[in-house]
Amino acid sequence: MKTLGDVAVGESATVVKLHGEGALRRHLMDLGLIKGTPFTVVKVAPLGDPVEIRVRGYELSIRKEEASIVEVR
Repeated sequence: MKTLGDVAVGESATVVKLHGEGALRRHLMDLGLIKGTPFTVVKVAPLGDPVEIRVRGYELSIRKEEASIVEVR
């Protein structure tokens, strides 16, 4: 399974599924990460956390923990 955290800077991908449960999953959905949503990885912090992506016309920074539950293709 490829996750959002595996996508390299400058690459684009599409959300396939959100794993996990509860508040974290709901939070990511509220931010616009739902099935079928395309995004581009803009940059990654020097230590790898957080990851900044461009999704639905805005820049979004998410933590590694959050990125690990977003399955992409």
